[in-house]
Amino acid sequence: MPLVTLTGRTVAFLVAPKGVEQIELTSPWQAVAEAGGTPRLVSTRPGRVQAYRHLDRADSFAVDDVVAEADDARYEALVLPGGVANPDHLRLDQHAVAFVRAFCTSGRPVAVICHGPWTLVEADAVRGRTLTSWPSIRTDLVNAGAQWVDEEVHVCRDGPGVLVSSRKPGDLPVFNDTLVTEFARGPRAETSPPWPTAHAPEPSRHAR
Repeated sequence: MPLVTLTGRTVAFLVAPKGVEQIELTSPWQAVAEAGGTPRLVSTRPGRVQAYRHLDRADSFAVDDVVAEADDARYEALVLPGGVANPDHLRLDQHAVAFVRAFCTSGRPVAVICHGPWTLVEADAVRGRTLTSWPSIRTDLVNAGAQWVDEEVHVCRDGPGVLVSSRKPGDLPVFNDTLVTEFARGPRAETSPPWPTAHAPEPSRHAR
């Protein structure tokens, strides 16, 4: 299989200030960086975001961009990690919802996992789409007009842009491979951002 590269592509990882499931942030982040892409952490507030391992506090990570000030046109793709509290916060933030909607209507690829689709529901971005998720939000997705499937990963092309979805942390290996492949096929950003090269999300030394 040929090596898939994301060189020159910038990927937004949108998370709330608190509640993101850490592995669902760090694992896709590493996959994007290893493929040569530039991941950027976007949140609703500056500073750091607090990640969790299920219900336990984990590490904190530095925010690169505040969503209210971020120009979505400077990113080629979007990742929405899960964690129960994370998308619940994002869907109450009008700037976060608008940021997500902009990707979903522009034809750029979006990857979402676990509880992450809650933000897509708020952005009215699942109507007519097929996706998977953590089973407990199946009804929310169906009520919002989506078709729900129980699959390790699902790629939906029935819309302006590709939508990659997975159910849980156990699906991350195939989720990561799929999102990298689909992101590489997506359109280029409208502008060339002066971002630094890809970096690892740095946890706080004091995080517990």
